[in-house]
Amino acid sequence: MDGTARWALPLLFAGQAQKEITHNEALVLIDALLHARVESADLASPPGTPLVGQCWIVADGATGDWAGKMGAIALWTEGGWRFVPPRAGLCVAVADRDHRVFHEGTEWRAGTIRQDGVYLNEDKVVGARMAAIAGPVGGGVIDVEARSVVADILAALRGHGLIAA
Repeated sequence: MDGTARWALPLLFAGQAQKEITHNEALVLIDALLHARVESADLASPPGTPLVGQCWIVADGATGDWAGKMGAIALWTEGGWRFVPPRAGLCVAVADRDHRVFHEGTEWRAGTIRQDGVYLNEDKVVGARMAAIAGPVGGGVIDVEARSVVADILAALRGHGLIAA
């Protein structure tokens, strides 16, 4: 076995010459995967002037140096592109989406917590905080006030996506 089981990080061997090359390659891959962040998950061709250490998730229809690497994490290094195939459970922050994605074993999926709310199965179930609902203040016609407050509560729950509209 010349690589680790999960990420195929190169292993050192007894009597191996130039161990620093193998060790440094493993560190480059660990650096890309530890608290991973990619610039985008929507590019199908390599960016023109990447900076060393920047990463992307290769989109479908990849071309150029990324051809055949769909779904992989593309890492720009001083030695050129390195590609890391995703594994189930890998979670990555995507800069241009402002939320995380995770690999579920077959494909990348958007995370449930995003800037604009909480999602389940791509349906927003919690959105931005809405204004407070005033409670009934008493009076002669309690039924009308109660109905009004219940209607406001239902409108807020629908607005948050917690119940269907």
